[in-house]
Amino acid sequence: MNEVSTLLENYNHGQRDFSGVSLANVDLSYADLKGADLSYSDLSNINLKQANLRGVDLSYAKLSNVNLHETDLRGAMLIGTDLRDASLGNTNLKDADYIAGTTRFPSGFDPTQAQMRSVVLHAQAT
Repeated sequence: MNEVSTLLENYNHGQRDFSGVSLANVDLSYADLKGADLSYSDLSNINLKQANLRGVDLSYAKLSNVNLHETDLRGAMLIGTDLRDASLGNTNLKDADYIAGTTRFPSGFDPTQAQMRSVVLHAQAT
């Protein structure tokens, strides 16, 4: 069984924590991974076209050359995510969280226009 089949099978059995996974150069177009934790993952050169990634945690994930065309990323966590070379055509990013200066977007991309939410992390006093 390949890594994509394993991931989808585990997701269908209720697993949601896939943090740190390396899925470079795979096709997950049209996949439903709503609510999954893919933080700190390497998703370079991956096809996620029209995938359901609503509420997914992609914090600090590497998304170099990823195809997110028409992907649902509403409410996703994109804290420190590298999206510089991502294809974001018609991607729904409404209410996705990002931190200005740590989340990296493609040149000319405007997170405000995409209706994303800028969050500020506060240090807790000890």
